[in-house]
Amino acid sequence: MLDVRTHPALSLSSETCWVYLPILHLCRPCHNREKARGLGKYICQKCHAIIEDSPLIFKNDPYHPDHFNCNNCGSELTADARELKGELYCLPCHDKMGVPICGACRRPIEGRVVNAMGKQWHVEHFVCAKCEKPFLGHRHYERKGLAYCETHYNQLFGDVCYHCNRVIEGDVVSALNKAWCVNCFSCATCNTKLTLKNKFVEFDMKPVCKKCYEKFPLELKKRLKKLAETVGRK
Repeated sequence: MLDVRTHPALSLSSETCWVYLPILHLCRPCHNREKARGLGKYICQKCHAIIEDSPLIFKNDPYHPDHFNCNNCGSELTADARELKGELYCLPCHDKMGVPICGACRRPIEGRVVNAMGKQWHVEHFVCAKCEKPFLGHRHYERKGLAYCETHYNQLFGDVCYHCNRVIEGDVVSALNKAWCVNCFSCATCNTKLTLKNKFVEFDMKPVCKKCYEKFPLELKKRLKKLAETVGRK
C-alpha cells in the first residue's frame, strides 16, 4: 500500500494532503500518437504528425495527401488519389487510364472484373446482400439496387422466373423444379410458348417441345430417355 508520508514523489502538509504523481515525458511522435488516439484521428506514417483532414491510404497506411504527387502529371495529391500497381495517381489521371473501380471497396480492379448492376466489382466483393457470400459466377437476383443469391431472394421476395430473372408477379408455371413466368415458359429450341398441358422434355435444364425433340439425334434421345427413367426410379 502506498504511504504518502514516506513516498519521495508525494508531499504532505499539516493541513491538506496534496498528492503529486510523476509526469510522463513522451517524444513528439509518441505524444502525437496518443493525442490522435484520443481524437480519433490518423497519424501520418511519413511525418508522424496528426492528419486533421481525410488521410490518403497508401499500402494500408495513412499519410497526409500533400506528401505525394501524381505519378503521371506531378500534381499534389488529395485524399481521392488512387493506387495502381504500387504507384499513386490523381483521380483525373487515373480515370483517363480506364482502370475500373470496384463498386464495393472503391479501389482499382487490376485482375478479373465482374460487370453487374451497372457497376464493376472485384470478384470477391460482388456478394449476396443477405449472406454476403461471393457469387463467383453463379446467378444473382437484383432488387432495389442490391444483389441476392437465389435462396435468399426467394426467402425474402418470392418466386423468380428462371428465364427472365425477374420476380413473377402473376401466375407461376412450376416445371422442371423451377418457376417460370407464363410468357417465359417456352421451348428452348424454337421458342414456341408452352403450357403444362403440352408434351415437352427436359434438356439442359430447359423445356424442349415434342417437335424439336423428335429432330434430336437418335443417340441423344436414347441418353435423355435413359436419364429420365433413372430420375423416375429415384
